[in-house]
Amino acid sequence: MKQVQSTMAGTVFNIVVQEGEEVTVGQTVMVLESMKMEIPIETETAGKIAKVDVQIGDFVNEGDVLVTFE
Repeated sequence: MKQVQSTMAGTVFNIVVQEGEEVTVGQTVMVLESMKMEIPIETETAGKIAKVDVQIGDFVNEGDVLVTFE
């Protein structure tokens, strides 16, 4: 199963995609906030989003699953 994982620890600031949406390689799926900086998280895989695994305001660690593909 393909997933997008967090590349760093931070708080989910914005979620750009929705479940069921088709995304392309390099597309921003969400934005994390860490140390007052906004860091876009991009997908390395194209496909259809099956599940957004986090909510705005959630704290995530490096390696946590953010988005799961079908």
